[in-house]
Amino acid sequence: MAEMGMRPRMLVKDIMTSPVITIDEDASVNKAALLMDKNDIGCIVVTGKKGKPLGIITERDLVTRVLAKNARSSKLAVKEVMTSPLITVDPDETLSEAARRMSRLKIRRLGVIYKGNLVGLISSKDILAITPELMEIIQEKARIEGRTSVEESTWHPPLAGYCDQCGQWADDLQEVEGDFLCEDCRTELKANY
Repeated sequence: MAEMGMRPRMLVKDIMTSPVITIDEDASVNKAALLMDKNDIGCIVVTGKKGKPLGIITERDLVTRVLAKNARSSKLAVKEVMTSPLITVDPDETLSEAARRMSRLKIRRLGVIYKGNLVGLISSKDILAITPELMEIIQEKARIEGRTSVEESTWHPPLAGYCDQCGQWADDLQEVEGDFLCEDCRTELKANY
């Protein structure tokens, strides 16, 4: 693939959402909820006085910090309920690196920062949305390399997802006794036998 001028890996910038809907830190939570509804989105990046991202307000933040506490959304400022700081990623990082970071930090969204500016947002949902296409690409690559089909060969494409044992994101899950395990858990399992 690299010889034909194509990148061998997909990058954050390939699937990020841009532009990002933002809201000032002093705006009301009610205004944030209205913006989320109007734009059919699940989060809004919160910015400070100079437009720099400070945090993020998500649907979960609204549920746990406003609704569950029976707080009045029109009386609360966004900065009082946002999750801060905004965890970020570079647009040239691979999707695998971004997914690992989300898994490790137990978050679902990353701000994409380029040269100090917020240029996009990537979510675990964005990554999941392209998984079927990635599987098709892997199957096509296998056919090009001379295999009649992925299903008929002994080669199986690596699976990416959460390890059934440790719960961490891995790009190389393999089935062991009915569980899909990452390399570390497979090594640990072999060491215990």
